[in-house]
Amino acid sequence: MLRSSHHLRSLLRYSQTAAAAQLQQQRFLNVHEYQGAQIMSKFGINVPPGKSVFSLDDVPKAAEEMKDENNEVVLKSQIYAGGRGLGTFKNGLQGGVHICSVNKAIELAKQMLNQTLVTKQTGPAGKPVNTLYIAKKMKLKREMYFAILLDRKTSGPIMIGCSEGGTSIEDLAEKFPEKIIKIPVDIRVGITDAQALQMAKGLAVTGDINAAADQIKRLYQLFAASDCTMVEVNPLAEDAEGKLIAADAKLGFDDSAGYRQKDTFALRDESQLDPREVAADKFDLNYIGLDGTIGCMVNGAGLAMATMDIIKLRGGSPANFLDVGGNASEQQVIEAFKILTSDPQVKAILVNIFGGIMKCDVIASGIVSAAKQVGVKVPLIVRLEGTNVEAGKKILSSSNVKIIAADDLDDAATKAVAAIKDL
Repeated sequence: MLRSSHHLRSLLRYSQTAAAAQLQQQRFLNVHEYQGAQIMSKFGINVPPGKSVFSLDDVPKAAEEMKDENNEVVLKSQIYAGGRGLGTFKNGLQGGVHICSVNKAIELAKQMLNQTLVTKQTGPAGKPVNTLYIAKKMKLKREMYFAILLDRKTSGPIMIGCSEGGTSIEDLAEKFPEKIIKIPVDIRVGITDAQALQMAKGLAVTGDINAAADQIKRLYQLFAASDCTMVEVNPLAEDAEGKLIAADAKLGFDDSAGYRQKDTFALRDESQLDPREVAADKFDLNYIGLDGTIGCMVNGAGLAMATMDIIKLRGGSPANFLDVGGNASEQQVIEAFKILTSDPQVKAILVNIFGGIMKCDVIASGIVSAAKQVGVKVPLIVRLEGTNVEAGKKILSSSNVKIIAADDLDDAATKAVAAIKDL
């Protein structure tokens, strides 16, 4: 089953294998909860009423519109990470989600909006809260779990449901394994009435089962029509009348479908992303920041993972995964160097290029130009092999750039680790 970008990032950090490299080449767009609610409502999916606010001036009006009979509203921090309710703001406020009175909403909003929230998924740096979602407090009778993901085993979508919800699916699977329902869907046929009813029965809905099945079908239609990689509704809840409501949802979209889903991809919030990854994406570079000290620039995912592995083997630690692809231009190489040198953790840069479609002389010219433009102030180790390798080595050796040449991958990694130790 394909995982979220957060899980992929973790996988890359802790499992440096060729398979992990292939997974990492998948990029997925995420959207905020309020944006997801807007998208779902277009498909006729029941979502709680809510208003997104971007400034404190908008809070009083939104809170007044969303208050319930007890004069209460729900304030939800909008970040690209889970665990918001148990998170902590760097200013000391506990919790990224609060139920409060209308009168207290502005006071809490001051401590939430434009602040940094740290959760178990953000890492210690946290994420900026630039938007608050002020939602109506719902009277929910019971909570369930529902998701649609891509399943490797069946090579298509799979619906996963559980009659218990409101917590992580891992916990649910451990506590109630017999309650987990899995229904593969043939992508060529789409969801059938029988499958939708099967899921509704598995969720043990207490209201109109046909209406519940209709909501399941609409969630699948959203998944298929929007090029989703994931639709996770947790909780999928019932109100007092038994009507299904997508109380909270995470939507992921396939980046390769961006040309078809332009309106959705326009929702991307770059403030939630690593600025280096944003810059890399603009120049069609595959980049993921890690926590090591040796910056890597490589062509090809498999070679990139091998480079990271051998750096670890020689006692170093990679600062990133950066694949410039098989046909990078000189400008892309320059931009790659800018990204690498912008990371204060990087104490040395290792360039490992195997020239096939990409010619070594072209990459060498790019390295020299980049080093001169950017001003590389850390040791630069370069290993070239393949097409036009001798011409490439000549360009490097005749330049005025201080470059440590390496004969092979092991030699390059050894020199990179030694260069840091010599600092």
